[in-house]
Amino acid sequence: MVSIEMIVAARARLRGHIRRTPLLSSPFLNEIAGRRLFVKAECLQHSGSFKFRGGWSAVSGLDPTVRARGVIAFSSGNHAQGVALAAKLHGVPAVIIMPSDAPKLKIANTRAFGAEVVLYDRANEDRDEIGARLSAERGLTLIKPFDEPLVIAGQGTTGLEISEQAEEEGVTSAEVLVPCGGGGLSSGVALALEASAPDFRVRPCEPENFDDTARSLASGRIERNASMSGSICDAIITPQPGNVTFPILKRLAGAGIVVTDEEALRAMALAFVRLKIVVEPGGAVALAAALFHGEALESDAVVAVTSGGNVDADIFTMALERFG
Repeated sequence: MVSIEMIVAARARLRGHIRRTPLLSSPFLNEIAGRRLFVKAECLQHSGSFKFRGGWSAVSGLDPTVRARGVIAFSSGNHAQGVALAAKLHGVPAVIIMPSDAPKLKIANTRAFGAEVVLYDRANEDRDEIGARLSAERGLTLIKPFDEPLVIAGQGTTGLEISEQAEEEGVTSAEVLVPCGGGGLSSGVALALEASAPDFRVRPCEPENFDDTARSLASGRIERNASMSGSICDAIITPQPGNVTFPILKRLAGAGIVVTDEEALRAMALAFVRLKIVVEPGGAVALAAALFHGEALESDAVVAVTSGGNVDADIFTMALERFG
């Protein structure tokens, strides 16, 4: 359902609307990782995360008549902001369904982008039901956070940039560590690298106790998380891998890597001190895997995607106070 041709087409629609985010490095981080470590700083993307790529790809890919009626999305925050900003720039309405316990910054930013925010209790309410009802009532087009080909194609443009930037650094093979919730970014990057850098391999990274993708890759079938709360890595807490994304990861990705919340916080502090970037907990899990789980890696070079930087001040302060 998703192809390299779709990713290339998405890149054409995204041109002039997204940032080509930098590939950063630090000798201090190389020493900790025990190998060459490059950080793809998607936390510097518009709306503060890679999700703007998928949001713009999906909104721009709609038929103009359909797009004019508006879009709807559900998200804990980063997909919300990406779709809200893309809709605003296209001049169309957006309704975003967000859990009531989402970071306050993400809720505020989504509203600031002009979207109508509908909050729900993720423990007791079904976001899919809410989304289906509002879509039917208002004629809105649902843009799923990861199990949507146009979204995956947009996220895959990150992989095209990684292959180009790595080549500029003289890197011809590497493991590419990607924060993974439902798998939109990791599957899109995997498809892009299959075509543009076949000696690169995606490794999905997740927080402890929410490692549905790692377990699914190990068993060969989709596994579900037992809970939907209990980690500071809110951006990548999803029930299970997507029906579209998992077959891609099963074919192309290496084994998943699981990190603790504490390791994510430490990676956030190191990213700030050594690279001068702000990364949220869920966006830091791939960097944490690169820094603290070297035994799980095989390559001499590794690329870690820092997928988002939308973190509340209290969580960021905690990371710096503990490890800065």
